[in-house]
Amino acid sequence: MVHLLRRSRWSPYIVGAGIGVLSWVTFGLMHKALGTSTSLVSMAGAIESLAAPEHVRDNAYYAKTMLAEGKYFLDWQMMLVIGLVLGATLSAWLGRSFKVEHVPDIWAARFGPSKALRYAAAFVGGVMLLFGARLADGCTSGHAISGSLQLAVSSWVFFACFFAAGIAAALLIYGKAGRRRAQS
Repeated sequence: MVHLLRRSRWSPYIVGAGIGVLSWVTFGLMHKALGTSTSLVSMAGAIESLAAPEHVRDNAYYAKTMLAEGKYFLDWQMMLVIGLVLGATLSAWLGRSFKVEHVPDIWAARFGPSKALRYAAAFVGGVMLLFGARLADGCTSGHAISGSLQLAVSSWVFFACFFAAGIAAALLIYGKAGRRRAQS
């Protein structure tokens, strides 16, 4: 079993089956769809409540997305987010592919070696993704995994648009030279 965990790349079929089983367990035991972005909103609300608890309590959006009774973010979804980070780190370490890379080669070839620019772009991209996830009332895992498993048309449309937008963004950011560089 350990030799399977040491692979630098896992079979997408096995990983997909694992995500499917996790989704069944989530639906069966938690009666909720698999998702992660609400956890980040709950964490932001928990941090904000330290300075302005009345604002968080009276905010309709927080009331809709956060747990009641003062338990703002340490629920099963937040544990899933923490598990994703720890699992990915452990997988990279076991597969001997763990390395800290502040500026990937493909980014440096297009934009230069600036860490500040790379971090700023990653931050802005993350903010845009989280804003879009909240605007869509669900994140990629919520729509693409849980919604598509339920055969929700809106989730299948999201899935198609997500991939189309990802391809368009990659071409816009890295251009055709980046495509050739990624393939080599």
